[in-house]
Amino acid sequence: MNPSFRQQDEVKNRVRESTDIVRLIGENVELKKAGVNYVGLCPFHAEKTPSFSVNPGRQFFHCFGCGESGDVFTFMMKYHRLGFPEALKELARRAGIDLPERVLSPAEQEQIRRRDRLYAVNEAAAALYQQTLQESPIAQEARLYLSERGVPDEYMAAYRLGYAPGPDHGGWNFITGLLQKKGLAVADIERAGLAVQKEQGGYYDRFRDRVLFPIYDMSGRVVAFGGRILGEGKPKYMNSPESPIFDKGRLLFGLYQHREAIRKQRRALVVEGNFDLLSLAIHGVENVVAPLGTSLTRPHVRSLRGYCDQVILLFDGDAAGLKAAMRSVPFFLSERVEARVALLPDGHDPDSIVREQGGAAVRTLVEEADPLPEFVFDALARSHGLTLDGKNRIIAELQPLLAAGDADQRALMIAHFSEKLGVSPARMSRGAVRVQPAAVREPVAHQWAGLTQLPRRYRQLVDFLLLYPEFFNELMDAGLETVVKEQVLVNLIQFLKELRRQGDCSPENIFSALPEGEVRKYAARLFLEAGTRAADDETGSRAMCSELISWLNEEKRLLEEADLLQQIRVAQESGDQEKMMELLRRKQECGRKRTGFCDNLLKNE
Repeated sequence: MNPSFRQQDEVKNRVRESTDIVRLIGENVELKKAGVNYVGLCPFHAEKTPSFSVNPGRQFFHCFGCGESGDVFTFMMKYHRLGFPEALKELARRAGIDLPERVLSPAEQEQIRRRDRLYAVNEAAAALYQQTLQESPIAQEARLYLSERGVPDEYMAAYRLGYAPGPDHGGWNFITGLLQKKGLAVADIERAGLAVQKEQGGYYDRFRDRVLFPIYDMSGRVVAFGGRILGEGKPKYMNSPESPIFDKGRLLFGLYQHREAIRKQRRALVVEGNFDLLSLAIHGVENVVAPLGTSLTRPHVRSLRGYCDQVILLFDGDAAGLKAAMRSVPFFLSERVEARVALLPDGHDPDSIVREQGGAAVRTLVEEADPLPEFVFDALARSHGLTLDGKNRIIAELQPLLAAGDADQRALMIAHFSEKLGVSPARMSRGAVRVQPAAVREPVAHQWAGLTQLPRRYRQLVDFLLLYPEFFNELMDAGLETVVKEQVLVNLIQFLKELRRQGDCSPENIFSALPEGEVRKYAARLFLEAGTRAADDETGSRAMCSELISWLNEEKRLLEEADLLQQIRVAQESGDQEKMMELLRRKQECGRKRTGFCDNLLKNE
């Protein structure tokens, strides 16, 4: 095994062992002791009865409601929306463990350094833009503009609003020049999206004469900016281009600042613009996010799913709003997040209605919001009418919506919409067969298909290998690979062999390394039901191992007998009497061994 990988695993294991999973999760979830485990309401889906369980002995969690499971790293990543390196770094910091640079390859170290330089550029730029807005005379017009839009000073500070001067005030080289004076490389300033390279050489600022909103990732780092132009010019709104630290298809503006409000209410409002979001927050509606110059994507919906159960889209009723709603339906259905649409009055956007009528008017719209599929259907009916041709058009446009749901959702929608249209369910469902694209399939999950359908003895073997991996070599020596032919068990054996080659093969590390899906859910239930018995009952585990070895020996003898019978038939058919007699002798000897084995079993009973 590569020494750097081994060292990385050792550090990861040290951090895991030094972290109390009950204390970590207990910071965000109210846990109560239940036997050897702790239980509470799942933070990843809405529930009234606790189905979320934490096992301190095995250092993992599992929800029997939604199926989420994992170790301390998984919880940090899922709950706080972090990548693994960030989760490892944060848990190491809490545990007082230094993360040596040498655990990473040179390429990985360079990648981290490049990303860190981009974070540094954006943070320095945010501070300079903010200082300019607050203090500089050249930002007087920007301050007046924000005042006229009803943005108080404390909200300018809370959201770190800034100002990029226009060309008349040095805006062509304002931020690029200041950042270079701070020792930041112009190549990094360009990679961060703040500078644009000229064809004839040199650089100029991307943002000029704009009020700027810093955009945060879920770790609270500035990764990009969104700017609203003050004077004439296009585009009116502009975001930083994508970079190694900024993916607009995954990040939502305001989610970092508003995640606790969203989590508390279990509901998120989606608006189109940064000022819409800011105005709602100023008027007490804080559970709001906004896409960053793009339509909602499936990763956006998946991000929201970690914080809420219901999403309200604040749209106007024009064609663009309908198109945006249509595009988002498959994502909500696939991620199983309830979505509704709150239609704004004609001539209003969220900013104008909340400034004129207050937060109560927005909350009323939210409470009256229509389910997203119903909104789409009604909009299509208004657009196409309910003539024969109109119904055909509606059915055709509903096909992507029907194809996005699972079997239960699809059947329910087909029954519901076919009744509303007065057509048969068969007509409605024609062409709605869902075919999962090959690129979306997860072949790893199929490696564990059929685990729960194994015969009892094979399930006992799976349970023993997961709970007592220290006996793995003994079972291998007893002929484990010779006897086991079921593909799911073969995959498990190969998985354990690879894990042992990498180092520690404890139950905790096995669980951490298992892919999400059937096998991980199976292991979670097994560990939770076993409690701490597996770690303490050495006598019982030894007896179980001896029983499995005896069974493997007997299975090997049966396989040997079957093979001998086949060879005897071949020898008989070929007329090779000498070979046939030798094979018969070996079969008799095998039979005596089998009889002795059975006698021993009877004595033991």
